[in-house]
Amino acid sequence: MNATQIAIALWTLVSKEIRRFTRIWPQTLLPPSITMTMYFIIFGNLIGSRIGAMDGYSYMDFIVPGLIMMAVITNSYSNVASSFFSNKFQRSVEEMMVSPMPNWVILAGFVLGGMARGLGVGIIVTFVSLFFTRIDVAHPLLTIGVVVLTAALFAIGGFINALLGKKFDDISIVPTFVLTPLTYLGGVFYSISLLPAFWQGASMLNPILYMVNVFRYGFLGVSDIPVGWALTAILGFIVVLFGIALWMLNNGKGIRS
Repeated sequence: MNATQIAIALWTLVSKEIRRFTRIWPQTLLPPSITMTMYFIIFGNLIGSRIGAMDGYSYMDFIVPGLIMMAVITNSYSNVASSFFSNKFQRSVEEMMVSPMPNWVILAGFVLGGMARGLGVGIIVTFVSLFFTRIDVAHPLLTIGVVVLTAALFAIGGFINALLGKKFDDISIVPTFVLTPLTYLGGVFYSISLLPAFWQGASMLNPILYMVNVFRYGFLGVSDIPVGWALTAILGFIVVLFGIALWMLNNGKGIRS
């Protein structure tokens, strides 16, 4: 395939994925918005008024970046996991595998589609947050860069989950038992400086902590960890997971459900 054909194939996959989740927007875009609104009301307004300031900012301002990032992570991951597994279950993925389309294009198409949903939900949650607080972005380019990288990372993770899954229940195990706990323990609702020394060290093993803190630094200019380390870790995870996903696809690992 030449460059033009590859671009057409990639755009076809991405547009298909975007149409898939926008067509069923009451199931894909609306629920996260409602859920995050509840977080803003309960944690931001009701509980936050009793907690007071966190790292020099109101509690509502402190949790907004974390909640936006949480929405981006879960939606980027779940979109690719459910979409690719459905294609695998219906055997339509085998048609893509025997086509002249390179495997990296298949991977990139699904990942970009997942990123589109994650970033779309992130934008919606950002607009919702404006009803509760004023947003001032201290480092706009860093903020945009880290949310795009995070969406890519978890979209790739969702692709690997779909490859490994044998049945539909398997694609919900990781979000339920891994992503959700790591997100809640990733500094979304608190600063790890409040924790004892041992638990501060343990929290450093949580990769989501780095993403949340860099994103919060982009908004507020405060972070519990060095921003350079966090960006390096995110880029490293993306390279490793993309390599694993492409290797699995090239070797037909997990193609048959």
